[in-house]
Amino acid sequence: MSESPYTVSDVMTHTVVAVGRQAPFKEIVELLDQWKVSAVPVLAGEGRVVGVVSEADLMAKEEFRDTEEGDAGERRKAGAVTAGELMSAPAVTVHADASLAEAARIMAHRHVKRLPVVDGVGLLQGVVSRSDLLKVFLRDDEEIAGEIRRGVLGQLPVVAPLTVSVSEGVVTLGGVLPDRTLVPVVARAVRAVEGVVDVRLDLSHR
Repeated sequence: MSESPYTVSDVMTHTVVAVGRQAPFKEIVELLDQWKVSAVPVLAGEGRVVGVVSEADLMAKEEFRDTEEGDAGERRKAGAVTAGELMSAPAVTVHADASLAEAARIMAHRHVKRLPVVDGVGLLQGVVSRSDLLKVFLRDDEEIAGEIRRGVLGQLPVVAPLTVSVSEGVVTLGGVLPDRTLVPVVARAVRAVEGVVDVRLDLSHR
């Protein structure tokens, strides 16, 4: 992986299972089970993402199997037999050059576990999942410390170098800053480094 800022392209899965609009219900269920995923993109033309079929879309058929209740949209999903009828559209997607934080916000706000990754014209490039976004927390402590020393502390106007140690992703900074207004600035910059779990400050100022 490259140094921060990480982008979706650094962690996404390039090999993606996808279906066309005419894919039948049972085939989609089989693909989800085979690939151990919770959703599949629906493609049209040369690979443009037009929708997504998720487990939730498929569950409507079971949910309304023995009842006539539910609104028109729910009933429509319950009667669907192809990906084009089942899919949620337009698809919630993300671009490969988006930051991991941006992808995480989209997932949280739209309540999805996986995002198709598309290029500028909507063609499928890969898929990023919640577990993909968490990969940055597998970074080695010394790798994180090195990036902080070079990319954050190396840019500060300090008389003596600050100390940095990292344990289990938790960063501890020590030393003296020339101005107390730099304390929140340094903390924010360190927290922005991918893989940092928390920041603890043991800083004084002149």
